[in-house]
Amino acid sequence: MHRPYLLGASIPTLPDSVLLFSPAPLCPSQSWWTLPEKESLNLWYDCTWNTTTKTWACSNVSENGWLKAVQVLMVLSLILCCLSFMLFMFQLYTMRRGGLFYATGLCQLCTSAAVFAGALIYAIHPEEILEKYPRGGSFGYCFALAWVAFPLALVSGIIYIHLRKRE
Repeated sequence: MHRPYLLGASIPTLPDSVLLFSPAPLCPSQSWWTLPEKESLNLWYDCTWNTTTKTWACSNVSENGWLKAVQVLMVLSLILCCLSFMLFMFQLYTMRRGGLFYATGLCQLCTSAAVFAGALIYAIHPEEILEKYPRGGSFGYCFALAWVAFPLALVSGIIYIHLRKRE
């Protein structure tokens, strides 16, 4: 009944969800910052490559306030993205024909704002976040994925706001 419409309208949220979940805090190699000498820092753990045992040695991340803000914003973006998809499903089956998906779109726009704010804080304050580490290094690929997730969430939010329910 709604399957082609559901699939077509869900497509904007799926890549965004994948990008937001891909830098999950489970693997030490998924870094937001890479220091020289193979040290990888993500939002949750400080991981160092032990050349003797050929394993990652991880410890909890520092108590830096800027980093805590980034953590909160990235978790909030995941929650909002999932909520947006659930709202879409709810609206799809309960809304009258011709209705607009304002709630879903607003939720996706909030996801976009949370990702943007988190990535921007991390980009502006690396000295404070990484103060106990030696200078040098570069942003990791998870940081780049956050910047890719931002416009995807923004575009999907705009699409949802302009999307009308068809029969």
